[in-house]
Amino acid sequence: MADRGVDLSALPKEVRDQLAELDLELSEGDITQKGYEKKRTKLLAPYIIHTPVEPPPQNDVQPPAPSSSSSHAAPPASSSRYRERRSRRTHRGGGTRDDRYRSDIHTEAVQAALAKHKEEKMALPMPTKRRSTYVQSPIETRTPPDSSSGSEDETSVRRQSSVVAPPPAVNPNLQSPDSWINRSVQGSSTSSSASSTLSHGEAKPQPQSQAQPQPQHQPQPQYKPQYQPLYQPHYQPQYQPQHQPQHQPHGQPHTAAVTDMLAHSRIAPSENSAPPPDVAAVARPARGPRVDLPSNAVVRGMSRGQSRSSMMETADGVPVSSRVSTKIQQLLNTLKRPKRPPLSEFFTDDSEEIVEVPQPDPNTPKPEGRQIIPVKGEPLGVVSNWPPALQAALARWGATQGKSPALTALDITGRPLYTLTYGKLWSRSVKLAYTLLNKLGTKNEQILKPGDRVALVYPNSDPGMFWVAFYGCLLAEVIPVPIEVPLSRKDAGISQVGFLLGSCGVGLALTSEICLKGLPKTPTGEILQFKGWPRLKWVVTDSKYLTKPSKDWQPHIPTANTDPAYIEYKASKEGTVVGVAVSKVAMLTHCQALTQACNYCEGETLVNVLDFKKDMGLWHGVLTAVMNRIHTISVPYAVMKACPLSWVQRVHIHKARIALVKCRDLHWAMMAHRDQRDTSLASLRMLIVADGANPWSVSSCDAFLNVFQSHGLKPEVICPCATSPEAMTVAIRRPGVPGAPLPARAILSMGGLSHGVIRVNTEDKNSALTVQDVGHVMPGALMCIVKPDGPPQLCKTDEIGEIIINSRAGGTMYYGLPGVTKNTFEVIPVNANGVPIGEIPFVRSGLLGFVGPGSLIFVVGKIEGLLMVSGRRHNADDLVATALAVEPVKTVYRGRIAVFSVTVFYDERVVIVAEQRPDASEEDSFQWMSRVLQAIDSIHQVGLYCLALVPANTLPKTPLGGIHISDTKQFFLDGSLHPCNILMCPHTCVTNLPKPRQKQPVGVGPASVMVGNLVAGKRIAQAAGRDLGMIEDQDLVRKHQYLTEALQWRAQTDPDHVLYVLLNAKGVAVSTASCVQLHKRAEKIAAALTEKGSINTGENVVLLYPPGIDLIAAFYGCLYAGCVPVNVRPPHPQNLAATLPTVRMIIDVSKAACILTTQNLMRILRSKEAAASVNIKTWPIIIDTDDLPRRRPPQIYKPPTAEMIAYLDFSVSTTGMLTGVKISHAAVSALCRSIKLQCELYSSRQIAICLDPYCGLGFVLWCLASVYSGHQSILIPPFELESCLSLWLSTLSQYRIRDTFCSYSVMELCTKGLGTQTELLKARGVNLSCVRSCVVIAEERPRLALTHSFSKLFKDVGLSSRAVSTAFGSRVNLAICLQGTTGPDPCTVYVDMKSLRHDRVRLVERGAPQSLPLMESGKILPGVRVIIVNPETRGPLGDSHLGEIWVNSPHSASGYYTIYGEESLQADHFNTKLSFGDPQTLWARTGYLGFVKRTELLDASGDRHDALFVVGSLDETLELRGLRYHPIDIETSVSRAHRSIAESAVFTWTNLLVVVSELCGSEQDALDLVPLITNVVLEEHHLIVGVVVIVDPGVIPINSRGEKQRMHLRDSFLADQLDPIYVAYNM
Repeated sequence: MADRGVDLSALPKEVRDQLAELDLELSEGDITQKGYEKKRTKLLAPYIIHTPVEPPPQNDVQPPAPSSSSSHAAPPASSSRYRERRSRRTHRGGGTRDDRYRSDIHTEAVQAALAKHKEEKMALPMPTKRRSTYVQSPIETRTPPDSSSGSEDETSVRRQSSVVAPPPAVNPNLQSPDSWINRSVQGSSTSSSASSTLSHGEAKPQPQSQAQPQPQHQPQPQYKPQYQPLYQPHYQPQYQPQHQPQHQPHGQPHTAAVTDMLAHSRIAPSENSAPPPDVAAVARPARGPRVDLPSNAVVRGMSRGQSRSSMMETADGVPVSSRVSTKIQQLLNTLKRPKRPPLSEFFTDDSEEIVEVPQPDPNTPKPEGRQIIPVKGEPLGVVSNWPPALQAALARWGATQGKSPALTALDITGRPLYTLTYGKLWSRSVKLAYTLLNKLGTKNEQILKPGDRVALVYPNSDPGMFWVAFYGCLLAEVIPVPIEVPLSRKDAGISQVGFLLGSCGVGLALTSEICLKGLPKTPTGEILQFKGWPRLKWVVTDSKYLTKPSKDWQPHIPTANTDPAYIEYKASKEGTVVGVAVSKVAMLTHCQALTQACNYCEGETLVNVLDFKKDMGLWHGVLTAVMNRIHTISVPYAVMKACPLSWVQRVHIHKARIALVKCRDLHWAMMAHRDQRDTSLASLRMLIVADGANPWSVSSCDAFLNVFQSHGLKPEVICPCATSPEAMTVAIRRPGVPGAPLPARAILSMGGLSHGVIRVNTEDKNSALTVQDVGHVMPGALMCIVKPDGPPQLCKTDEIGEIIINSRAGGTMYYGLPGVTKNTFEVIPVNANGVPIGEIPFVRSGLLGFVGPGSLIFVVGKIEGLLMVSGRRHNADDLVATALAVEPVKTVYRGRIAVFSVTVFYDERVVIVAEQRPDASEEDSFQWMSRVLQAIDSIHQVGLYCLALVPANTLPKTPLGGIHISDTKQFFLDGSLHPCNILMCPHTCVTNLPKPRQKQPVGVGPASVMVGNLVAGKRIAQAAGRDLGMIEDQDLVRKHQYLTEALQWRAQTDPDHVLYVLLNAKGVAVSTASCVQLHKRAEKIAAALTEKGSINTGENVVLLYPPGIDLIAAFYGCLYAGCVPVNVRPPHPQNLAATLPTVRMIIDVSKAACILTTQNLMRILRSKEAAASVNIKTWPIIIDTDDLPRRRPPQIYKPPTAEMIAYLDFSVSTTGMLTGVKISHAAVSALCRSIKLQCELYSSRQIAICLDPYCGLGFVLWCLASVYSGHQSILIPPFELESCLSLWLSTLSQYRIRDTFCSYSVMELCTKGLGTQTELLKARGVNLSCVRSCVVIAEERPRLALTHSFSKLFKDVGLSSRAVSTAFGSRVNLAICLQGTTGPDPCTVYVDMKSLRHDRVRLVERGAPQSLPLMESGKILPGVRVIIVNPETRGPLGDSHLGEIWVNSPHSASGYYTIYGEESLQADHFNTKLSFGDPQTLWARTGYLGFVKRTELLDASGDRHDALFVVGSLDETLELRGLRYHPIDIETSVSRAHRSIAESAVFTWTNLLVVVSELCGSEQDALDLVPLITNVVLEEHHLIVGVVVIVDPGVIPINSRGEKQRMHLRDSFLADQLDPIYVAYNM
């Protein structure tokens, strides 16, 4: 150390000042230990006297031999020499040994636990951050994370003593997969490349050429850890390196860590051993157009082997080089590590019971002692001159000892500012009492009456004003309620203080002039109305505003009675602030008891560092002090921050006898003390440690004694005490006799404590807790220990419980809250049989503890710091201590750490939030976090749920600088904490998930199932639409079997009837088509096809048109020419790179002979931009149909049979499959007939269509239905809505449309864009009362929330709530359901989600927990039959089961259009039979899960109506834990979790659930989403999220139908192409 040879007192003053400033910076945590030492050495360098350095004493270093274990963790009581040396050494080291939580033994325990984990080599994947969000130093300049587990002074010793085994040999020819995975990870150059550190114990791998061959004989490492692991791991890794180095030195990159880390990775090596290529990230454009993106270009029906053979065969065809998949692989390896030994074997899950209930563990320690006997304090002596009331004491001293000093206040520099004498205190208090009672209102009215409550608002730096106000109130017999000064509207817990003022009925606040000026004001100069506060009248109590009472006025001083004297505020664990009322007699008795216990004498001097408004600072420093005419020196918090040694200096200057401090003050004094020889603490007879009840106070007391014993501090004067607002002083250690032995400590087992029993720690030194006693019970009090939960049953002698007190000196009630009061202030303890042990009521202190030998009281924690996890108790303070023992100096601020628990999924989960230093790097923070996890896991055997680091100075603070826990917890739950680093570990700590469901093999024959259903009274789940046969215009159908004939017939019989009207964004009809115009245009196109394109009949022709009438004409032109039209969505000109390949693919797959398109699109297809993404030289013939000559084809083609293909329908499914289906002429006619019947369409009707006309039912309605039925279709291209949102709705109103068809995307646009503008629409005359049916065309589960909000929002403009309904189609059958004009309204049912996961349907009431609302998907179309089938056994199901929907109808597609006809898939999907029941009928499989329910409603024929409910696509379902989940349900929950989540999508990868959420708020919200998403999915779906990915809005790909393409998203994620804002890997 630099100061060994320096006499500090001889240094110049400015150097000493600079040193003191450095010390303060270190103690405040504003500088690291290393930085401190560097600066200090520099300052002292000129003054160092060089002396020969002698070797350090053996005790100072820990030799690595096992023999040192005795000194290694010796209990503090037994080896004070060890302790003294140790803490002296650390004290010189300064800031690393820092706060009240510091215990050397505990630190060593933590380091040992971490060392043990080091051997197990955890590999936690680091979260990925986008560089743009959090700018950090570039990766190259970063050093690999430090792999040592010790603090600075210990590592050096370990470094010398550990012999490190060389890394395992690597044969240069045989490259292990691990090595190149790592290399690709390290070298990855993607745009989102965040830190590529894989684990916190790993340096960059060496290049392969430097691998050293392994010698035959290896020296054994000589360092053996001295700690046995707490539990043996239950697994043997499949591969273990021969020797793992126990402690890695800093510099050596260790491949062993890497190889071991990926020991069980299941990534297959590639055929060639070169490292795989980098995955280049694709910059994604903002979501403008909706894009259909087939995933990996898989065509339905094509054999998958051929299409994917070019890819490496790894997990689901994802290239292994992707960094993300390596991280996920790591995460899987982490999760494969055994969990903590489970609490017990759980019972198997009964379907109704969600949560596992742990069976009691037979090895749990149980209390074995006898029942405790109440402990009695010594009798409270009666002293003749004790006053009858506290005010009487003040009156007496004011009169007889007027010159005697009562209070000295200090200024900000720590020098005395003023001294208040007893005479002045008395006269000013009398003046105030008089003013309060007589001078506040106008002459005749009195504003305050005795017994009214008054708030006291005084800053901590002004004790004098407070004393006068407090005693003034006592003399006026009004009840003071001291509160903190409100600084702003956003103060932590400010509204709760309002609750306190409200419950106490406070209407008046006393304050000082300076304080009043500093209060936040409105612009008009009035004091702000704080949130939740009652209206207050502010009164300034400075002397100049007080009125001197008339000669005859004397304050009334009655003998102390049970009326309230004052109210002390108290914040509970939940953050509510209540007022504890203290009666006059209790106040007096408490002062007497303190006087007797502390042996206070008249005229002593006391230094008070505590808050004088409440607790010990008020009881000793304001009340008992006045009773005994003590001189109090008040040291405010602000002075302590500026000059931490000020209180020690005051004790020295004033020869004070008593000092009132907290551990923090001891600690600060120690830090600031640097050989200040001139201070003496010999005058102290009591150093009262107010937070002595905190189990971690013992180390602060010891360290302080070590430093100041040489300054005259006597060991016996340290007096820890235990207090609580309700019970007031519970116990205090009496000042000892000089030379008497100090009381013994208890060294307890943390494991025992967590079960609530006292066990002396013998076996495992890591998890010991050393507690000091807090002395004996107060005089005149009776104490018991009762169980903290349930009835107040007396504990056994070896059991931890809540301390309860019966005494006249305690709180009497929570003011204004009689309900809560009873449970706390009127407790009658009961014995083991539940019988009360007496009549006298006790008060709950909120302290947990036990009575030790000699009736000494020991406190091990507070009820409010208690975290109950899986039936075990953990103390928040203990967890803080453990976290801080993981050398955090570089990463977090010591005093700013909050530990609390949140209830998620039927248990408490532990959350730690700490403030991160601005200079901490990403790796440092992550490494610190992962080590805290391990330490807490080892020492407390409890898993952390979440560990979050927030930027410096962002946690809510209490007035005296602590962290406001309940507000922090609220921020965490509200998602407004804004962490900069977060680590979630749900996999480790959620141990109560239900057992995964094991699917039972079906051993039951088909017939038995039928009989079983009949016996159970269940119907087979099937339903049918009405018959197609009964049709009026039989002739029309017979004459026109083909649409071409129907069009020709209409052109002849009704040539001028307008079939189509196309509108633009302004609502103007830009083009129309009558029957004859359409016929003529179709003829022109047919002629062009045969002449220009020389197309043969039966060839495929691609139609590439924007939505409009050209598309319809081209379709009929193809039919006239005998070609097969293939309708394709044109590429988006602004986004060719993404949209053109899909066009090209459909053209290639469909083997199109020709492309029909417009001039514009033709130019685009041949443009340079197009050439960038596809080969434009190989397009088929392109014919532009804009200006064709007027020609007629030689003849109009008529198909020989109706089974010939009419057109091909291509679409990209949500799983990214491109699928084309063949639709025959017969199917077209049957479908059009079915729709005509269902919707009652005929030539005098008008319908409005706002849909994309490219596939499915949208295309049928746009192009085919009008020609068949003769009705007029008003066409509204959906893209026009982007420039004029109200186009669709105003069209409905203008044309008085009865039936309209739209897509979900259109409905969503209107809901989001026009929802707030209904008044404006009304004003424009929009009226939707004409609309009878508005049908959403889709191939998915009805989006109930969207249709509901649409109906609700536009109810104001006349939309009927019954109008909105949905349709349902699939690839095998384009239209299965469609809500027609007749028939019952669509019905909604609520099903139980738990049953649904088991493929069962159980109806529940609306609002039932875990209920899911489902809407019927429209009425089943005429001629359609559906049946619900078990997809595995292919047998029909009863109607209480979820199964695949199979359909039989004349308009089913004829099959997939494939290049290689894969017959098996065709037969399976289009012509399949039931395994039993009705084995003749041919069904088509829709690939959707659903169920049928018979409703109470009647259909047209008078029978009860069977409703079909679609639940979701079978391909999309997630099989997790043996249950079936539908992604949309999880996504709905996720989107509700936080206001900033715009959209979300989920998918699985190797059994991990991945949630991708789009963030619509600011990027600082990104990390708030991680815990909220994890919570909601765990709560509502009983699943643990593996990876949370936060991305920009518009990243989740959505197809043209508005459906999410989850598989495409998954491929982009695994190929690392999402450029995410944040990726969190949940452990």
